[in-house]
Amino acid sequence: MNVYLAEVIGTMILVLLGDGVVANVLLNRSKGQNSGWIVITTGWGLAVAVAVYAVGWASGAHINPAVTVGLASIGLFPWAQVPGYIVAQLIGAFIGAVIVWLAYYAHWPETDDPGLKLAVFSTGPAIRNYALNVITEAVGTFMLLLGVLAILDKNNNLSSGFGPLLVGFLVWSIGLSLGGPTGYAINPARDLGPRIAHAILPIPGKGDSDWGYAWVPVVGPIIGGIIGALVYAAFWPA
Repeated sequence: MNVYLAEVIGTMILVLLGDGVVANVLLNRSKGQNSGWIVITTGWGLAVAVAVYAVGWASGAHINPAVTVGLASIGLFPWAQVPGYIVAQLIGAFIGAVIVWLAYYAHWPETDDPGLKLAVFSTGPAIRNYALNVITEAVGTFMLLLGVLAILDKNNNLSSGFGPLLVGFLVWSIGLSLGGPTGYAINPARDLGPRIAHAILPIPGKGDSDWGYAWVPVVGPIIGGIIGALVYAAFWPA
């Protein structure tokens, strides 16, 4: 499989299952309505694991520009492929969001709150403070990159099938521990691609797409991803 196509498919799976669980919990008259944060974080963790299992063999399953840039910053991925990976991830995230919109098509007009509709697609802060929101996203993505690299480090001697599952557990843990302030985008494509879909799709009563905040889940994860990768490279044994 072409590596860019794999990134499209992997990120599509991530957003389809991830935004899908948010829709299930937030939208009116869904079977999972009001089932809570534990369900959302579990759904996202499993979404990551499934996506990595699906395309990890083909592209490494970055499915996240912060991962791609972080790996490139420590020489584990060629910079020449970074733009193509990021474009593929954005396309996959957009497609995943559109499929979620279609799957929950009957529930959009049943849901009055435009904030809940946007939350299905993209993250937003519990308390809007851009500097602190960026720090929160950077911390979460720092833990993502450091955790992924540490889990998959050759010194752990993992059986080949366990890596993606443990990465899913890592994302679950990040959501439970660090997701409260901003909804833990920790992935520019996961936020920006669906936000574009929200802006374009005909969703009744959807409100605006909060473009004033949209830079936070892009900048914060890139900063955190680079720092996490650099810390791993500096302190873990070669």
